[in-house]
Amino acid sequence: MSEEVKKQYSADSIQALEGMEHVRMRPSMYIGDVGVRGLHHLVYEVVDNSIDEALAGYCDVISVTINEDNSITVEDNGRGIPVDLHKKEGVSALEVVMTKIGAGGKFDKDSYKVSGGLHGVGVSCVNALSDHLKATVHRDGKIWEQEYERGKAIYPVKSVGETDKSGTIVTFKPDATIFQQTLEYNYTTLASRMRELAYLNKGISITLTDRRSKKEDGSFEGERFHSEEGLKEFIKFLDGNREMIIADVISIEGEKNDIPVEVAMVYNSSFNENLHSYVNNINTHEGGTHLAGFRRGLTTTLKKYADNSGMLDKLKFEISGDDFREGLTAIVSVKVAEPQFEGQTKTKLGNREVSAAVSQAVSEMLTDYLEEHPEDAKTIVQKVILAAQARHAAKKAREMVQRKTVMSGGGLPGKLSDCSEQDPEKCEVFLVEGDSAGGTAKQGRDRNFQAILPLRGKILNVEKAMQHKVFENEEIRNIFTALGVTVGTEEDSKALNLTKLRYHKVVIMCDADVDGSHIATLILTFFFRYMRELIENGYVYIATPPLYLVKKGAKKEYAWNDKQRDEINESFGGSAAVQRYKGLGEMNAEQLWDTTMNPEFRTLRRVTIDSGSEADRIFSMLMGDDVPPRREFIEQNAVYANIDA
Repeated sequence: MSEEVKKQYSADSIQALEGMEHVRMRPSMYIGDVGVRGLHHLVYEVVDNSIDEALAGYCDVISVTINEDNSITVEDNGRGIPVDLHKKEGVSALEVVMTKIGAGGKFDKDSYKVSGGLHGVGVSCVNALSDHLKATVHRDGKIWEQEYERGKAIYPVKSVGETDKSGTIVTFKPDATIFQQTLEYNYTTLASRMRELAYLNKGISITLTDRRSKKEDGSFEGERFHSEEGLKEFIKFLDGNREMIIADVISIEGEKNDIPVEVAMVYNSSFNENLHSYVNNINTHEGGTHLAGFRRGLTTTLKKYADNSGMLDKLKFEISGDDFREGLTAIVSVKVAEPQFEGQTKTKLGNREVSAAVSQAVSEMLTDYLEEHPEDAKTIVQKVILAAQARHAAKKAREMVQRKTVMSGGGLPGKLSDCSEQDPEKCEVFLVEGDSAGGTAKQGRDRNFQAILPLRGKILNVEKAMQHKVFENEEIRNIFTALGVTVGTEEDSKALNLTKLRYHKVVIMCDADVDGSHIATLILTFFFRYMRELIENGYVYIATPPLYLVKKGAKKEYAWNDKQRDEINESFGGSAAVQRYKGLGEMNAEQLWDTTMNPEFRTLRRVTIDSGSEADRIFSMLMGDDVPPRREFIEQNAVYANIDA
């Protein structure tokens, strides 16, 4: 190394970033990403502060407002953030909370016994990533105020009036230089989380108001979320489109080993298992010790009851844990003083002591229920026996799938046109509706890294099918085989093995019409129920083919909706020729490549799961038997005809 280079690398070369500066430079470390999810996470961090006040017993009303300019206001009737002088920092405690990472009452066990907020970065992180933030505190008879720009205080905390209320109001506008993808808040996404919080914290009222949208009477769009029964009501909401097979929701609430445990569960006529778990209001979609405790308590108690009933005597094979959970919808919510999170996204609970507490609570709850409701108990055991028989049949069907996979030498599906690249990270496969569109896609693709798998018509609706029927379906078997994944272990018959996944982009490419949307939703339902790990790892995408080609003379442009079509027509001076694509097959190979398959110009939408419980509810509603709620959903969302899980 030359002396010149050595001189350049000195102590001055090391950047020592202050907390707020580090948040701005590496925002994804704190809020996950700077896309749509990260934008909404800012709201959740501020609301979490108010929820913590509620958990401590000082707050029962929270309001969230989306303002006209897409700024957000969160107000609560809690104690109000302290404003007196912080001895160590030499400024108001409010300024410390707003400008110092890791500051806040939730780190003081005397202030909060338990608290939400996944990363513990709280409102200071929101402040750092906001163009402007204003904090107003009603406390001790006075109104206090301070404003900030990109995390830095504009002026010291000051008193601006008197009040007889208490609480905190935070208004913030996300920074456009950080959130470059979008600054627009989605009402449905926020409503889903506020509803969830209301069910998880019964007795609290949370209102959501959208000042960007006015009704005919002049009021704004909005909802009030409030639950008196908590998880019991949550279960009824989630299972609203399924048929319950027992008289009522089974529920329990109490403390075991000083850990508050709340559980609600019900059996329905479906073939799916839907377990949702929370720790301190955080959705632990990777599960953890509390979910393991629930499963153990459920299996042991039901197995003991089924054995004693004599109903299993004629069964020729063993019952497994899976059989007890088919057709089960359950929610487990625990409050843990010092949660330890594991897993890829830090949403898997690791505290060992929680497992025993939940297992004991579930066992006691179920034992009492089964003794008091003998008819329901009989119905549940009959459901378990049917599940065991179906699992036995599904195992044979799965083995047939495994035999046909690449790993066992069975070869790829005949209709698959594979790519030459072998590195899964560089490979993508298009699941295309129909042979005609498949043929066009094969001609238009880049054979180096793009594979095409045409699907014949509409695949099986897995929402209404037993597991063995799913694995016997030819189109579904082709998807498993083409992707190179295997499914099912002794412990979990639906566990997916992704170690030999052949493509890291699985693109659903359907016509831009109602039929195409239905087929895309059927495929998404299959992925959600049987290949959810693909979605959670970010491997599933939806292609967006254009609806129109607008031409005038030598000029031509594609349009993806009516508004774009009209704007292009106007920019061409009017009277342009408009071609409406009824399907992918109407495009030639070059057009399909230019608009939908070329990585330089295409738009792929990654499928994400913001809320597992909400995705579960929507899929069961769209793909189930109950028509009225499906019709209502489609009418409300017809303009945005794309389902994004």
